[in-house]
Amino acid sequence: MSVAIIDCGSGNLRSAAKAFEKMATKTTGPVNVTKCPDVVAKAKFIVLPGQGAFPNVKRGLDSISGLRESLKEQVVDRGKPFLGICVGMQLMADVGHEYMPTDGLGWLPGEVSKIDPNKYLKNEDKPFKVPHMGWNAVTIYDLGHPVLNNIDNGSYFYFVHSFQLKVKKKNHLVAIADYGVMITAVVGRDNMIGTQFHPEKSQGMGLKLIQNFLNWCP
Repeated sequence: MSVAIIDCGSGNLRSAAKAFEKMATKTTGPVNVTKCPDVVAKAKFIVLPGQGAFPNVKRGLDSISGLRESLKEQVVDRGKPFLGICVGMQLMADVGHEYMPTDGLGWLPGEVSKIDPNKYLKNEDKPFKVPHMGWNAVTIYDLGHPVLNNIDNGSYFYFVHSFQLKVKKKNHLVAIADYGVMITAVVGRDNMIGTQFHPEKSQGMGLKLIQNFLNWCP
């Protein structure tokens, strides 16, 4: 058993690996940063970080022979616990609209589009900056989700993004943040969960979420 952190050429892999190593146990096994389909196949937990533009991250994933197929087999077909982080979460969608329409993994019905925090801005209001960067409180809709166990509603997490995943099914929206408009913070279905924020950069609450993920038996 092990934890596989997917290396598709993007993401703060060192930071993510350190956070997962800190919370790993003998039960979870070692943490491997990998692009090898065989290592993914042997892992108990699978993590897909991602930073940068949606099409670039997707292209990086598709460029590694057998990796996308291994991910589908292990996550979709075999139901292994999966965590997508930032753009890794966005890739769970059907399509992303950053620069150009780009197919996602299609694991979660929805689309990735640019956030518009000033959509309802009044003249006297101070405009919100894009990207949405920094600490923000998260409102949890699915309080019973095991990966959010013992995480208080309103806990702060660290965000860096200009796009967000808009899910088509309400029951796939696990948590939100407020940034002028509602921002998707956590999505999930079955054995899959994704965070728009970076748990590895979110100090105590982020480490708690990682610990919960490594204890998750969906």
